[in-house]
Amino acid sequence: MATVEAQTEAPSFQIEKLYVKDLSLELPNAPEIFMQAENPQLEIQVRNEGQKFADALYEVVVTVTVTAKVGEKTLFLAEAAQAGIFSLRNIPEADIGPFLGIACPTILYPYVREVISDLVTRGGFPPVLLAPVSFEALYAQRNQGQPDVPLASAS
Repeated sequence: MATVEAQTEAPSFQIEKLYVKDLSLELPNAPEIFMQAENPQLEIQVRNEGQKFADALYEVVVTVTVTAKVGEKTLFLAEAAQAGIFSLRNIPEADIGPFLGIACPTILYPYVREVISDLVTRGGFPPVLLAPVSFEALYAQRNQGQPDVPLASAS
């Protein structure tokens, strides 16, 4: 049986709270846009950030922005920021970055996918089904100093 001291020093990772931090839907050309018969071009951007805000507590936010256009006309701009508070105790400093850049965003992404789909549907459009994202690849790209690029442009 482990001692109390050994248990308190064991690394731990825990979700404390999940929440929508920001939510926005813009339909700048409504109601005319609803008469468009063409399929829109979608631009999807995903970004994430994490920061410590208290002892062993970190906030991580995954923000997804979806812009739908037909030609130069914007049908909608939907943006959702899904956040979480995570407890990281007794984790080596070198491992904190991967937790904040890979593990936490991977937990948050399914929630923000659902929020975007629901938001776009409530705006009167077919749901946007976001493809899975490799936060490991994004983390590696960011650490190599490469600029962020849109994840997808689809029609």
